[in-house]
Amino acid sequence: MIWSFLAVLFSGWLYVDASYRGPQWQRWVFKPVTMLLLLALAWQAPVLNTTDYLILFGLLATLVGDSLTLLPERRMLYATGAFFLSHLLYTICFASQMTLTFFWPIPLMVLIIGAALIATIWTKLDELRWPVCTFIGITLLMVWLTAEQYFFRPNDYSFSIMTGAALLLLANIFWLVSHYRRRFSADSALIAASYFAGHFMIVRSLYL
Repeated sequence: MIWSFLAVLFSGWLYVDASYRGPQWQRWVFKPVTMLLLLALAWQAPVLNTTDYLILFGLLATLVGDSLTLLPERRMLYATGAFFLSHLLYTICFASQMTLTFFWPIPLMVLIIGAALIATIWTKLDELRWPVCTFIGITLLMVWLTAEQYFFRPNDYSFSIMTGAALLLLANIFWLVSHYRRRFSADSALIAASYFAGHFMIVRSLYL
């Protein structure tokens, strides 16, 4: 695993660096390469249960979404659909391994974050309002379920999936605010760093 991890780390760093100050071609190359390396790392997990394959399919859906955002004419509707599918598959995988629990501060906090994000970008979404809101909804659900699991069963696995889900939410907050509201300094690098780290933590859970 160590060499696969180093390959993911190096490729991800090259993309993050390119997002901040590098050439365009470096971003085109190393974003899909990093996701392919994460997919390979997930495939090398010592034991893959039936539901674990949902994570692999989620990574594939993410790779499709990334490819769509890199096209000269961005297919944002289809890219958003691919990212929604990825998070849906992750959520189903996590939900299948937890018991029904409820700690009200967690969904309340998640709802506040979601409402603030939607209020920030709502007027800029135009025809993508409902696809983007649906995508935000499934991401918030993923964060809620993983946080509930960590609260009631704190172990390395639940910490890994909760951290991964939270980092993906953070990456999407950066992305949506930057894309639809206002660019800010180093936004692309922050998005990429949170994005890759989130997917890595989810892949890491396959080894626990």
